Amino acid sequence: MVRNHLRSIVYFEGIAEDQITYVAENSLLRTFSSGQTIFIEGEPAEGLWIVETGNVKIFKLNPDGGEHILHFRSPGKSFNDIAALDGGRNPANAATLSAEAQVWLIPSDVITHILTHNPQVALNVIRLMAMRVRSLVTQIEDLALYSVMVRLARFLLKQVEDPSLSGPGVTRTAIAAHINTTPQTISNVLRSLEESGAIQFDRHRIIIVNESLLRSIAML
Repeated sequence: MVRNHLRSIVYFEGIAEDQITYVAENSLLRTFSSGQTIFIEGEPAEGLWIVETGNVKIFKLNPDGGEHILHFRSPGKSFNDIAALDGGRNPANAATLSAEAQVWLIPSDVITHILTHNPQVALNVIRLMAMRVRSLVTQIEDLALYSVMVRLARFLLKQVEDPSLSGPGVTRTAIAAHINTTPQTISNVLRSLEESGAIQFDRHRIIIVNESLLRSIAML
């Protein structure tokens, strides 16, 4: 199964089958229960992680213990890329969001080996890191320049394109921790968006009913 995930992520696009086999045979499958910590910020990194099932959050803690979620990761997505590549310590914490998650660990020495022996992988890594930097710049811009209403509207639009933002465990509390506000504020803003006609609720699901209006609110 890990071979399918390896082929689906940017790192290993276009590489030979024997190299896919090498990475797969040297990867470890680990299972974590709901809310279980996968790794802790500041610890030595073990390698690159890829989600097999479930959902994972990457987060930082402030001095008061408050949580800010940097990223959500769904099946087929990788995380802890930087530490896996530079051999440093984990830059953030990782924990499961869903009832159970299975994740593959590709040890750092395996990543180094495949990078050393395959220029295509090195190019793929450059592409992926460029994508991640663009995403980070956008995230910083949203937090620094826009209101909670705009940030939430943008998040809802991103959910349509990225399943990791709407999977199990992505609750209002998790969304609040991601866009730097409170669960109560999220609830209030969602009601305002519903009253505007941009969204509606189907039990616990949020449905976009007027995308152009939501994009206008999101200032896109």
